[in-house]
Amino acid sequence: MRSLISVADLSQDDFRALVDAASAWFAAGPGAASLLAGRVIGLYFAQPSTRTRTAFTAAALRMAAGVVTYGPNDLQLSTGESEEDTGEVLAPMLDALVVRASGDHRRLTRLGADGRLPIINAMNTLEHPTQAIGDLATMRAHRGGIDGVRVLYVGEANSTTMALAHALMKVPSAMLTIAAPTGYGFDAATLGVINAQGAANGAQCSQVPTVLGLAEPGAGHPDFVYTTQWQTTGTTKADPNWRTAFYPEFQVNTALMAPWPKARVLHDLPARRGEEITRQVLDGPQSLAREQARNKLAGAAASLLWVLTGAEGLQLISG
Repeated sequence: MRSLISVADLSQDDFRALVDAASAWFAAGPGAASLLAGRVIGLYFAQPSTRTRTAFTAAALRMAAGVVTYGPNDLQLSTGESEEDTGEVLAPMLDALVVRASGDHRRLTRLGADGRLPIINAMNTLEHPTQAIGDLATMRAHRGGIDGVRVLYVGEANSTTMALAHALMKVPSAMLTIAAPTGYGFDAATLGVINAQGAANGAQCSQVPTVLGLAEPGAGHPDFVYTTQWQTTGTTKADPNWRTAFYPEFQVNTALMAPWPKARVLHDLPARRGEEITRQVLDGPQSLAREQARNKLAGAAASLLWVLTGAEGLQLISG
């Protein structure tokens, strides 16, 4: 049984196959192909979701799978039943379970009933892996390829950033720069793990506590500038005055983008216009946010196919 819990768990070949399949789905789509006919997919969303929940539901239905949905209070998990017992009950009934819930990867593993129920992580506290699949497909579409891509991420290092970092470390010569306020980035140990993953590919991840100097001569121009909400869905910050660490320096606005007129802007949405990004940039010609959101469907479809059918199923889309 295959699960998709972290991008770090994927081989380079599997990750590339997922991005290729998502790109092909987005470009053409398989129509009403019954690629998952007879399968039953569970969707357990304990936290709010617009794009990811709709993407997985639509992808499953378009591939002729059945869908069973659970909200935050629908399973006996909400009354104290353990993840292990829940997984034991669901494993013989479902072919895969898509989960959005707080917590770490161990919680997802417990729901997987010792590997008998494939799990797809639709975002937890640590990582948002299917977001990265759609993001890399978006980058590929607008750059003509992803090898050597340069990405500047601005804001708090969160679950989206973690997935993005793991993904880019699988891309030859990719460079990711994270500009995060002090105390809101990755710790040194996490950066070490990320860079160790990228060493074989010549991929690198660096982190700086300021955006100042990133546009100086010789610094290199990013292909993409990426930001997310400063307050990640389902999280809180210990400092009640945390916004002072972010605003105005880490806002993606016209002044920040001015040195890079050819760079495209990415945002995983939902957005708070006027906080992490301005309306002029998010809704302007450099923004790919809407296309990125549409690619969530492609990423969900590729993830479901890979978990349930492996590389062979992905080839039915990507050729």
